[in-house]
Amino acid sequence: MPFSPTIAAIATPPGRGGIGIVRVSGSSLDALIEGIAGRTLAARTATRVLFRDARGAPIDDGIALYFPSPHSYTGEDVVEWHGHGGVAVMRLLLARCVELGARLAEPGEFTKRAFLNGKLDLAQAESVADVIEASTATAVRAAARSLTGEFSREVHALRDALVDLRMYAEATLDFPEEDIDLLREGEVAMRLAAIRGRLDRVLERARGGAILRSGMTVALVGAPNVGKSSLLNRLVGEEAAIVTPIPGTTRDTVERQIEIGGIPLTVIDTAGLRDTVDEVERQGIARTRAAIERADVALLLVDARADTADPRTAMHAHDALVAELPAELPRIVVHNKIDLAFAAPHVARYTATLDAGTDAAADARAIATHVWLCALTGDGVALLEAEVMRVAGIAHGLEDAFLARARQVGALDEARDHLRRAAAHLASPPSLELFAEELRVAQAAFSSITGEFTADDLLGEIFSRFCIGK
Repeated sequence: MPFSPTIAAIATPPGRGGIGIVRVSGSSLDALIEGIAGRTLAARTATRVLFRDARGAPIDDGIALYFPSPHSYTGEDVVEWHGHGGVAVMRLLLARCVELGARLAEPGEFTKRAFLNGKLDLAQAESVADVIEASTATAVRAAARSLTGEFSREVHALRDALVDLRMYAEATLDFPEEDIDLLREGEVAMRLAAIRGRLDRVLERARGGAILRSGMTVALVGAPNVGKSSLLNRLVGEEAAIVTPIPGTTRDTVERQIEIGGIPLTVIDTAGLRDTVDEVERQGIARTRAAIERADVALLLVDARADTADPRTAMHAHDALVAELPAELPRIVVHNKIDLAFAAPHVARYTATLDAGTDAAADARAIATHVWLCALTGDGVALLEAEVMRVAGIAHGLEDAFLARARQVGALDEARDHLRRAAAHLASPPSLELFAEELRVAQAAFSSITGEFTADDLLGEIFSRFCIGK
């Protein structure tokens, strides 16, 4: 293993705690260990020592753990000093490591060294930060699947199947006299279809994980006094917003974090949309429109008492509200106050019937999903939560999701696109050269996920977002 400068960092969060850890990694730590512990350390054994400064005075009384290369997190010699978790003592211990030749570690540098030394592939390395940052139990489990290599194994399996298919394609191109019949009985087309099917399944799991990682923003939109604040309070489980029968009570956006089906959601209660001369309320409405612009899903609340036999007809009364929503924004119409309308909680989906000549934007805004509920009592709220999951594309839950990043999902999308093109090149008349080239580019996309072919600037961008000490 090539020589690497010794790096050191406080690996525990700043502030006071029962335990604080300073982590050190480098090519040889004998002198540093001797300078702090005053003795050698047995490998992989917790040893109680006095941490000492340059004059031999004690800094702290704690535990030392030594992991010699290559059996360590980074693949280098690693020592961890476990002391009392005070700010001053951790800084003194870190400063002592620097005195003995270490330099301060950059964000993510320990994990970057683990990747460069072959202890983790890139997908596993990225999942280290995801485990730390996960905000729900489902997200933690999804990140752990990537950390333990399950996501990488799926990607490697796809890549290996593609390499095997490329072998036949390249052999046919390079040695046509060997009579290798690439297209015999459609075998190659079937093998390619199998790879594409497996990729679709992996991509579905990765997209679910991407939602887990980034979460979703849900905006509650509607006219004044339709129950937006009551629904926010019901979803959050506390009185987060003021509720009164006076229209226009909400003058500003109110945001709260919740979890539905393991997905972290930011729910935004907004000011009611209406024409008003009140300057404060007008500013609140402006903020409502800004919240709509950054939302992933809009819940359009209406009063269930205004329903007719066909909710599609009733929605014409809310055309102005619908027009406020971006054409591409998914939305669910929430018919609130069913207790006053003597209706039961339920879900209905309608295919909108539009007049001839209706423009594409109006078609995109056509409302399809309706949920009847009572925010005050909670009746039907579970139905709404299930619909939010459906709109998010989570049809079967997230129990087997990979906590994928946008970069990884993008690479899978790129591979899928090239495999689609490869299938087209098998059609009559086939083009084996273009078929082989599409397979090659798809393989490169898979390899970029695990880091087999990754630019240095991308590595810098990835690991710079890690916390110090990891």
